[in-house]
Amino acid sequence: MPIIDLQMRMRQLGEIRLGHVVPTSNGKTRPAKLDKFRFTSPSREILTSVAELYGGEVKPWTPANGGPAEFEVYSTVNRLPVLIPPRDAVSQWYELYAGSKCQRRCDGVTEQKTDRPCMCDPENRDCAMTTRVNVMLRDVPALGQWLLVSKGYHAAVTLPPAAELLSQAGGYVAGWLGMEEKSAIVKGQLARFKVPTLDVEITPGALMAGEVAGGKPEVAKGPERAAIGTGPSQPPRDFLAEAKAAATQAEALAVFQEAKNAGAPLDYQEQLKAIGLAKPVAAPGSPSMPEQRAPEPDAEGVYDVEFVDDPADVQAVWFQIIAAAGQYGLTTDQVEAGFAQRNGGTHPSSGTVAQMNAYLAAVKAGEVA
Repeated sequence: MPIIDLQMRMRQLGEIRLGHVVPTSNGKTRPAKLDKFRFTSPSREILTSVAELYGGEVKPWTPANGGPAEFEVYSTVNRLPVLIPPRDAVSQWYELYAGSKCQRRCDGVTEQKTDRPCMCDPENRDCAMTTRVNVMLRDVPALGQWLLVSKGYHAAVTLPPAAELLSQAGGYVAGWLGMEEKSAIVKGQLARFKVPTLDVEITPGALMAGEVAGGKPEVAKGPERAAIGTGPSQPPRDFLAEAKAAATQAEALAVFQEAKNAGAPLDYQEQLKAIGLAKPVAAPGSPSMPEQRAPEPDAEGVYDVEFVDDPADVQAVWFQIIAAAGQYGLTTDQVEAGFAQRNGGTHPSSGTVAQMNAYLAAVKAGEVA
């Protein structure tokens, strides 16, 4: 059973690529597009399974930016059966790199690393428009996600709306990752390029009705799911209403645990967990908690202590909050003030991963003005 207030993470197994680097006549290199998918991963074993399914041969590969040695496979397919995650399937930033180090990451208004206004000229940006797609390969025997990165305009404008629609399903959706060739006139010349595409095995109507591929209903209509039945002779329970009515975090998280034991869908559980983590630890007017004693080792010499959140994890969730808030026209100052209001005056710079995740859920639900 997972710990309630830990951020859920999915391991990245490797990358799915639309191109590669080739040598030029002057001894340098240049990027070149491919018409079939190329895979890279630190795991030879996983890529061996990829090659068995989609063709190609596993070979050693060293990234041009000087990163650690990996392996690669040039497949023989341009369409892949995938599972599309219910959230964060697609993310976007304007980014500027020096080698493998990201110098700037901007949403078009605020540069996230410095929390300052965007430094680029909107008509001539130094930063590249970067779209990331995360999927699971349905038939590869490995648990984790694969990342595809595109710096093209067409991917930037077509993939996010598709991901937003897919998030309505509330669970992983079976689909296909493909590539299409597009053409455009660039500086007076005809340019051809590959664009990643997401297709699903479900109609838009069925998706909005909460049905996954195959017609099995998994999600109720509307932003909040209907009450969940707990047994053939028991009336359904509205866990969301119970969690909202709870006075303390412990009471709300107990409701979350009961819903989980009753088989509630994952995104329903996430809503309950977010509600619980946003609750006060103690009920208003209750005696303050006793002073914490210094930790002592058990009989085996092991200390039971709380680990401090990794600052990189906190920052990663904060990036998601800023991006989600931008859809509602909120400024960074408004987002910071809203976070402090929900967390007893705590500034985001001192926030925990649990607090960040709870606030992210509230922003996505439109509860922050």
